[in-house]
Amino acid sequence: MTGSPPAPLTRGMVGLVVLFVGSGTTHLVRPRIFEPIVPRWLPRRRDIVYASGVAELVCAGGLLAPHTRRLAGWSSAALLAVVFTGNIQMTVTAAQRWRRRPGDLGRAVFLAGTVARLPLQWPLVKVALSAAGRDVQGER
Repeated sequence: MTGSPPAPLTRGMVGLVVLFVGSGTTHLVRPRIFEPIVPRWLPRRRDIVYASGVAELVCAGGLLAPHTRRLAGWSSAALLAVVFTGNIQMTVTAAQRWRRRPGDLGRAVFLAGTVARLPLQWPLVKVALSAAGRDVQGER
């Protein structure tokens, strides 16, 4: 609804802001870390890493300001959905590396961590949608 007040800033939103600021800054300062998880079919990986870092920082700032919170919430949910492809790529790559050396405990633990991380994206999307003024069950 256009005339409804913005969602109040919650601890979950502050947590998402902190996550976006940390991750966005790291994307800009150490882009090489993120390049391997950009899906291989996409060109110009470094530019994508920079763009996603800037997007995270913009979303973080937007979530903090009441007058931009709704748009930032929708944008954050969309960003989280898009970067989920990177999380999937990280899991695929970890699985390929583990299959080359299945006895390597470090690779097995890393693979398990990437698999465990995948469903953790959903609570972040829920927080972003709450900032957009949407309850996931459609109550708002």
